[in-house]
Amino acid sequence: MDIDIIELSERKARFVLSGVSAAFANALRRSIISEVPVLAIDDVNIYDNTSVLFDEQLALRMGLIPLKADAGKFAFPGECKCEGQGCPSCQVSLTLSAEGPRVVYSGDMVSTDPDTRPAETTVPIVELKEKHKVVVEAIARLGTGRSHSKWQAGIASGYKNMPVITIGDCDLCEECIKVCPRDILELNGDKIKVVNVIDCSMCKLCEKACDMNSIKVGEDTESFVMTFETSGSMTAAELAVQAADSIRKRAEQLGGILETLG
Repeated sequence: MDIDIIELSERKARFVLSGVSAAFANALRRSIISEVPVLAIDDVNIYDNTSVLFDEQLALRMGLIPLKADAGKFAFPGECKCEGQGCPSCQVSLTLSAEGPRVVYSGDMVSTDPDTRPAETTVPIVELKEKHKVVVEAIARLGTGRSHSKWQAGIASGYKNMPVITIGDCDLCEECIKVCPRDILELNGDKIKVVNVIDCSMCKLCEKACDMNSIKVGEDTESFVMTFETSGSMTAAELAVQAADSIRKRAEQLGGILETLG
């Protein structure tokens, strides 16, 4: 298996994964979306709310605010020594107290754990008018996207086969260049050259435009262009590593089960 990184930033990654099957590429995509544990607000205790939002809407907005935290130091509620009753090992409390007139943002929440905080401080929660007030306690717990989208560490995760474009004898009519929506073909001297083949959407408009049938668009069945973004709860690099590690652990568990059956 080979990995060629095309783009890697705090929130986004794009790379070419070669020498693997489509099943593995899809497993990695699914793991990025649903198998990496992160903290998210799971319970909201509302002590005072005279804003225009119903309690349920206020709780929903807070529940979907991504949290940045060291998830490794927390246990799942069902696996914690407190047996889900709630303790510092499995949950974090974030409090919010504000009075209008003002806009309340995610950065106004105060966490009991210094390492746990909203991934973005400018997410608007509610606009308070004169004399409006909210006093809220939010409880964050560990979970995975398999249970609820609020625990999704990865978003917009997808992949495609690596495009393969071959060009034979050509009369240089340039029709293929004109119809390409991604501008991946260009005239280079007396030849049509493929540039940025990764950006090819494999629409095959260039094939249809070529009267000589000299251009063919195919795909490499063992090479994939993968792209994903994070919610901000962790970096793209951390998410990719943890997603791959999740696949490894589950494969080992399956291997152990199969050995007992054998």
